[in-house]
Amino acid sequence: MASEIGALARALEDVRTVQKRDPAAPAWWVIAGSYQGVHAVWYHRVAHWLWQRNMRSYARLLSQYARRVTGIEIHPGAQLGRRVFIDHGSGVVIGETAVVGDDVLMFNGINLGGTTMSPGKRHPTIGDRVVIGAGAKVLGPLRVGPDARIGANAVVVKDVPDGATAVGIPAVIRNHPGPTEASTAASAVDSGDSHRHPNPDAPPEPVREPAMYYI
Repeated sequence: MASEIGALARALEDVRTVQKRDPAAPAWWVIAGSYQGVHAVWYHRVAHWLWQRNMRSYARLLSQYARRVTGIEIHPGAQLGRRVFIDHGSGVVIGETAVVGDDVLMFNGINLGGTTMSPGKRHPTIGDRVVIGAGAKVLGPLRVGPDARIGANAVVVKDVPDGATAVGIPAVIRNHPGPTEASTAASAVDSGDSHRHPNPDAPPEPVREPAMYYI
């Protein structure tokens, strides 16, 4: 989880994270001024600071303002690590007792939600360097281990082991994509190239699950 550094240093780190992980990232000042995923994280840091100091009404008001202007709802009680990047972001919901580690990449439409109305820990804990695909739902006080991947539109209701890939409804554990799959579409996000596609003139390859199931 996050170590303590200054607010400005954290903000600059967020911008550099976008430049590193988003192949379409523009100039740093455009990222700082227009990326709603970055803005949502910045708003959350202030709201979380208020929440921790028992100024919870102000924290909730700020978080709801952030929701209106970014389309991303992060409860002020949630804990976010360093270099968290919410790409595209619209429709993301992160619940009160969720814990998100360092270097986590999340896409639009994900929900780190609960399965009970009872107080206490009811939202997931996401390990470091996890990738959560668009539309995925991770529900309940489960654990997603470091370096795991959650596929697009997956519904995760059980723990995901370290380094594993979870896909489907309900999610099941699969191996990571092979080299060919990893060079296509969004599976190449971590290598910095999300726009590579197979050569249409190349000979056909054995049938594999498409990359979209992974990210």
